[in-house]
Amino acid sequence: MEESVREKLLVVESDEALRTAVVGLLRNAGYEVATDTGDGMNSVFAFSPDAVILGANPPQLDCCDLLSEIKGSERTQNIRVIMLSPGGSAERTRALDLGADDVLSLPFDPHELLSRVRQQLRGRHHLEELGQKTSTVEENRNVAQQVLAAVNEERQTFRRGGMLGIAALLVAAILFLGFYHRTQQQNSRVYAAITRLQTGMLTQEKLLDRSRRALEDVGRSPSPPGDSEKAQLQKQSQNLRSQLATKNADDSSALQTQLSVVEERLQRLENEGKVAQTIIQSYEPSVCLLHVVVAFRDRATGLKLHYVGITSTGEPLTDEHNNPLLGITGAGPEVHLDVFGTGFLISDKGQILTNHHVAEPWWNNDDLKEMTNQGLEPVLAGMTAYFPGVNHGVSVTTEKISSDADVALLKGNIPKPQIRTVALGDGRQSVVSGAPVVLLGYPTGLDAILARTGEETLQAIATATKGDPNQVMEELAGRRLIRPIVTQGHIGDVLPDRIIYDAQTTSGGSGGPLFNSEGKVVGINFAMVRDFGGSNFAIPIDYGKSLLRP
Repeated sequence: MEESVREKLLVVESDEALRTAVVGLLRNAGYEVATDTGDGMNSVFAFSPDAVILGANPPQLDCCDLLSEIKGSERTQNIRVIMLSPGGSAERTRALDLGADDVLSLPFDPHELLSRVRQQLRGRHHLEELGQKTSTVEENRNVAQQVLAAVNEERQTFRRGGMLGIAALLVAAILFLGFYHRTQQQNSRVYAAITRLQTGMLTQEKLLDRSRRALEDVGRSPSPPGDSEKAQLQKQSQNLRSQLATKNADDSSALQTQLSVVEERLQRLENEGKVAQTIIQSYEPSVCLLHVVVAFRDRATGLKLHYVGITSTGEPLTDEHNNPLLGITGAGPEVHLDVFGTGFLISDKGQILTNHHVAEPWWNNDDLKEMTNQGLEPVLAGMTAYFPGVNHGVSVTTEKISSDADVALLKGNIPKPQIRTVALGDGRQSVVSGAPVVLLGYPTGLDAILARTGEETLQAIATATKGDPNQVMEELAGRRLIRPIVTQGHIGDVLPDRIIYDAQTTSGGSGGPLFNSEGKVVGINFAMVRDFGGSNFAIPIDYGKSLLRP
């Protein structure tokens, strides 16, 4: 299609407000747009669009009938169809199975819709070019047949060779056409999922911006509940003592009782604080930050997903709306997902306990499942453990994964003289409802560590690493800046498959050890109800100990 000819889009949507919004967006982008609310294929034949934006309403099948007619007609089968779906993954999958070239969930981002439209139109143009080339090959084949038919019997061997060569060209063209179409369709389907994930392409500026935001969040965070409760009790104690000093004997009895209760609670907090301090001193070096890197591979070809390219500043190449360009034949770096979790050393053989969903981040991950359904599969690109006090990362691999709980056993060559193994509790006898607990871990992963560094150090790390996550981690280890966060709380309930407690945590704290007042690990943190607080869940340590058995 010549550049001066505007591309034509047909919008078929029964909801007037949505139709008006879509039409306005597409016209402002320079497309020639027509609408249809009931003429179906007559509108398609009359307007002859390059693409159709088709509304989807699951209770009605009109949209799906039109989709089937477009894709089933020889005149219209190459028209690209982008469906707007108000449902979830099941409705999107249904639309793709019926023949839609792409599906966009409602509500949609205007930039993403325009990007999807451009991508489908590019794919259509390439298909048309390939179709023309295939037609040319077919014409040449017919001419060759006529010429070779006139050649005498002695030259039949030459004729057969020529025919085989032309046939090979045809097969190659058809295979390439199919591969290109599948690749374009796959890229459009996984685009929304991949852009929701952290992809590892951090620049120096992005790293600084992200870290400063994390630092601001830390500054806005309230004091830990333990500290707040202690301060309130101390204030209450002072007030009661002041009242006792001014009251007569008759009034002092009730005040003295209240003071005794407050003092008892203060003493309990003091004792729990001492226990926590002992646990920190003993086992902080044994709790590691796990950095797991995931890549994505095309299931059919085995090719890795890449950025199409990068700019001179290290940014991914993007389209005009700043969407990163991805492809399995891209010349840029691999697309990576960087995941952070917590683990702890449990044996002198270098064995580490953590969660299954840390060791394999795609496990029970809906965003990644959406990608795997479209032909991509996640693969482990690397897993490294960073222990406090060790100035480099230690490569680790997965040794075992529990079939009964969210637990995994890792193994690596751990510096034994520097790190001691944690003590493990003895089943349900080690955990009691209402008892104090101490949780060690790395909630918010890399962000929390960077937030604890000073501005000058942060600038130096960003300059030295250019934002590369692997280099950032090594730089933090070399500067001895990696250490876990400690939170305290109490056990709320003990169930056969989980321990409920209120020590604060959040994403990144998964896999952290939960200690009882005796300094023994009684659980492995794996989930929370609310961000950094509320009711959290740990898997009883017995599930982890079972992985140590031969």
